[in-house]
This record gives sequence, structure tokens and C-alpha cells, in this order.
Amino acid sequence: MTLELEGLHVAFMTANEGVEQIELTSPWDAVRRAGAVPELIATEAGEVQAFKHLDKADRFEVDRTTGEVAVEEFDGLVLPGGVANADKLRADGAAVEFVQRFFDSGRPVAVICHGPWAIVDADRVRGRTLTSWPTLKSDIKNAGGNWIDEQVVVCRSGPNVLISSRKPDDLEAFNAKILEVFAG
Repeated sequence: MTLELEGLHVAFMTANEGVEQIELTSPWDAVRRAGAVPELIATEAGEVQAFKHLDKADRFEVDRTTGEVAVEEFDGLVLPGGVANADKLRADGAAVEFVQRFFDSGRPVAVICHGPWAIVDADRVRGRTLTSWPTLKSDIKNAGGNWIDEQVVVCRSGPNVLISSRKPDDLEAFNAKILEVFAG
């Protein structure tokens, strides 16, 4: 079965440096192939410097900044990982506010690896079950979330659907759940 996302707009939110490239490009390609329009939202205009673990990889042109977008423009949100990316993103007030409003709007959010840090800072993990890179376990638990070690977790116990995954090795399952949930 092919899941169609024709006409949907999906925000991919990152900082301008440190995003794990495969955690950006793999879900991006999956939603684009399904017919959605992905848009790269970053904390600053210009380019996003992606990484392959600790090594610089490709650069990607930013479509708009976190201060220029409105939740109502998008049908889904993807928060890729990367330690530096996630740490910088959680320090951007406009990004954290966007995440808060996105959750509260009932729209689905997909997050992988270190990406949940933005959700922790947005105070939207309380009462939710999710997974992440293992070192975020304490952060998620301390913020009132339930952390489990599974390839992909779909949590429907809040105002929106939250899809979470641990690492690049889980991308095939993560992408499949994104398409399933975003297709509605």
C-alpha cells in the first residue's frame, strides 16, 4: 500500500549547524516521494550545515526561519537529531514556542535521536511515551515523560500524535510511521 501525502506541508526544523544529515534527508525524501511538500525551517536564514556524526557533511538552503513561520501553515513537523543541532534548537525561543503551539494544535510531530530536547524545553513530554537516543532518558523522565527503548514509538496520549525513534539505524521504521500517521 502506498501512502499518499499529496498536498500536505511538512516542516523540518533544525538549527543551522549540527543536524545529523541522514536524520534530515531520509525522512525528507520519504515525505517528498509520498507527495508532501517539505520545508526546511532553521533558527537563522542562510544554510544548515549537516554532519555525519562528528564530520561536516552537506549544506542545505534554509527556506524560512523559526521566527517567520506559523503552525497553521503545516500539517506535520519533523525534528531531526544531532547533538549540536538539538542543543542549539532548544535554546531558540521561537523554535520552542513553535513546538509548543504545534503540539497544542493537534498536528503530528515526529522526532528522532537527540531531537526530543526541543520537546523537553517546550514542556510537551509530560505524560507522553517516547524513545530517543539513550542519553536523553533522564531528561525525558525528569520532564514527566515515559522513556522506552524501542525502534519507533507512536504515542497518542496527548493533544497530538507523537512519533519517536532512537537513531539512524531505525530510519526505515521511523519513516514508515511518519507516512502512516501523516497520511491520517
